[in-house]
Amino acid sequence: MPSVPLDGDPVPRDGALPAHSLEGAGTRPFGVYVHVPFCVTRCGYCDFNTYTADELRSRDGSATASRETYAGQAVAELALARRVLGDAEVPVRTVFVGGGTPTLLPPEDLGRILAAVDTEFGLEAGAEVTTEANPETVDRDYLLRLRDAGFTRVSFGMQSARPHVLAVLDRTHTPGRPERCVAWAREAGFEHVNLDLIYGTPGETDEDWAESLRAAVAAGPDHVSAYSLIVEEGTRLAARVRRGELAAPDDDTMADRYLMADELLSAAGLRWYEVSNWAAAPDARSRHNLLYWTGGDWWGVGPGAHSHVGGTRWWNVKHPAAYAARLAGGGTPAQAREVLDAADRRFERILLELRIAEGCPLHLLDDAGRRAAKEAVADGLLDEAAHAHGRAVLTLRGRLLADAVVRDLT
Repeated sequence: MPSVPLDGDPVPRDGALPAHSLEGAGTRPFGVYVHVPFCVTRCGYCDFNTYTADELRSRDGSATASRETYAGQAVAELALARRVLGDAEVPVRTVFVGGGTPTLLPPEDLGRILAAVDTEFGLEAGAEVTTEANPETVDRDYLLRLRDAGFTRVSFGMQSARPHVLAVLDRTHTPGRPERCVAWAREAGFEHVNLDLIYGTPGETDEDWAESLRAAVAAGPDHVSAYSLIVEEGTRLAARVRRGELAAPDDDTMADRYLMADELLSAAGLRWYEVSNWAAAPDARSRHNLLYWTGGDWWGVGPGAHSHVGGTRWWNVKHPAAYAARLAGGGTPAQAREVLDAADRRFERILLELRIAEGCPLHLLDDAGRRAAKEAVADGLLDEAAHAHGRAVLTLRGRLLADAVVRDLT
């Protein structure tokens, strides 16, 4: 999802949306994201909205959140979502549970949240239901129970196959564990399995990265996500880089690693469909993420979760204790919101659709953007045949420079 500022317009206490945002609700794809903010420890590179056990009390000490009560709070927000969206029929196409570490909750709690989604909105037949999972927090029995709860897809955070790379990232799982998790997930009956990888970690060599790719492919997932390491301000990793303990990622190295990923994954039958994502077949693509990238609606449940309905975007308070207190008081947990105008929506559509294999239609571009698109074709950044058919589609070289291409086209 695109990033948004923390400040914005106030949200009514009941969470009511502008009338224009509710127009057409149900005619656009609708998904639900559930953020589970709990982690045993925080990885050194992570700047997500996560909390360890020692961080679940509010700053003034007046309120505390817990894993044990979280499912009930998520269910309460889903009931609020139903009230806000009114009588519109908005069947849910996709559910994605992210974190944090969702699998710190029992499968039954995750199933309770999923059941509430179905009760409030109804799950479409064949709905995609995904959870992220830390390999060290699941075993064969957990995955069987998760599948019984209605989940159809699982995404394991592998990151690397090399112990020294995992150590720099503060990842606690042992090499080989994600691969075993893939096998257990298949045995449990999961239709789709993803492995997440990170490249460009300080100290990682080309061979380290190649070995991680080979190990991921050998495990047999039908989807792989490969992300370049970003050193986020405020993280332990950023502090180590600032002190000179670790070298900052190098742009040329990152580009080489991306090319390695595309070559090896393509050779294994995984095709790119978004800049950082490869799938074995169209039905293995993450339908939930495609909903984000193609302008659908979604309700984000949980502390810090972001939502979007009909051009209105809002975000919840971040701390789990504050989130729990808002819901207990009968109000919305939303902190603030923004209403996107036509120019904002056009920009975001170009930004997001250009990242996917189908690209974005040229008619979205203004005159300067269309001229820039022709230049990008000449420079080998956009596909010539697709351009001739009215679409801007990134070439492999264009994927390496996607941000720059977006800037030129918008």
